[in-house]
Amino acid sequence: MPKTDDLFHTGHRERLKEKLLGGKLTSYEKLELLLMYAIPRRDVRPLARKLLEVFGGVYFVLHAPIEELMAVPGVGRNTAILIKLVCELNLVAHTERAISGKYLSDEKFRFDYCRNLVAGSKVEEFHILYLDGDYKLLAEETHTRGTINETAVYIREITKGVLRLNAASVIIVHNHPVSTNNFSQTDITTTQDIEHVLQTLNIRLIDHLLVTASGTVFSYRALPWARKQIKL
Repeated sequence: MPKTDDLFHTGHRERLKEKLLGGKLTSYEKLELLLMYAIPRRDVRPLARKLLEVFGGVYFVLHAPIEELMAVPGVGRNTAILIKLVCELNLVAHTERAISGKYLSDEKFRFDYCRNLVAGSKVEEFHILYLDGDYKLLAEETHTRGTINETAVYIREITKGVLRLNAASVIIVHNHPVSTNNFSQTDITTTQDIEHVLQTLNIRLIDHLLVTASGTVFSYRALPWARKQIKL
């Protein structure tokens, strides 16, 4: 590489770092800067653009499976691991906040946490969040993992978890890995059955959140008839 190119790329990296410190980096540039730490001796702007083109956005890049990341020319194992590490640390940070305070009482935080929980999964997953009376997270459990379009739900196991943890309330989460559809009738019926059983134990179902393939989060409580039935 010509010396002038080396100087340009070194200066470009430093400019990106300064922009980050000044809070002026765009989403694309943040991804580019991350790639620089994995691939320090190459211009990674074309690779950042390629990743965004393939996966459709930074969110989907971070949550893509390692094997899919490595299928993109220029992405080696170390680069894919660094990207996944950022994603995993984000989930750890959200979990620590959920355990430490009333963050899950905030709808935006609740949506973000649950989106990160199932993002990137290629099959349907059903998760249970057990909370105490102050909205602190007692435990998060992967209840079941199924196929691309369904997964089983065992209400008896949910109630056993509630009693074991002495939970005061529950949030349930599942995903549609290949669909952007809202709740199906089966989803709604299952939610009603879970809520009915929890009510007999004086346990509140705070919400059932559905995360679609596009990252959109739908709330069971936002359904008009559900809001009429339950006082939030």
